[in-house]
Amino acid sequence: MANPELIKSFIAEAAVNPFRIVKLGAADGQVVQGAAATDALIGVADSLGQTTIADRVDVIMSGIADVEFGGAVTRGALITADANGKAVVAAPAAGVNNRIIGFALVSGVLGDIGSIMVEQGSIQG
Repeated sequence: MANPELIKSFIAEAAVNPFRIVKLGAADGQVVQGAAATDALIGVADSLGQTTIADRVDVIMSGIADVEFGGAVTRGALITADANGKAVVAAPAAGVNNRIIGFALVSGVLGDIGSIMVEQGSIQG
């Protein structure tokens, strides 16, 4: 269950599905779904998301957010985005600065909606 501390409204630069990790868009004030662990991830779209380009989408930037898992996740694992903005376990990669959106509060598998604590950061291998 989400318990956000900070929610900010952005403009959807493209469709943003509910419960997906988002990154900054090409212009100020815009977001798109995260597409890689190296993206500038900023938060998680709320339960409504936004399917219409140029409409507003609320993004949980701090606190507890519900997110869709993109694979097996164990509670306590550091979380990043996969190619579809789903939450996956972050792993260090040699010479690559992977961005972290937070850590898992629950375990789950592909397609589950689970809670994470949103705390942006990065890890490097």
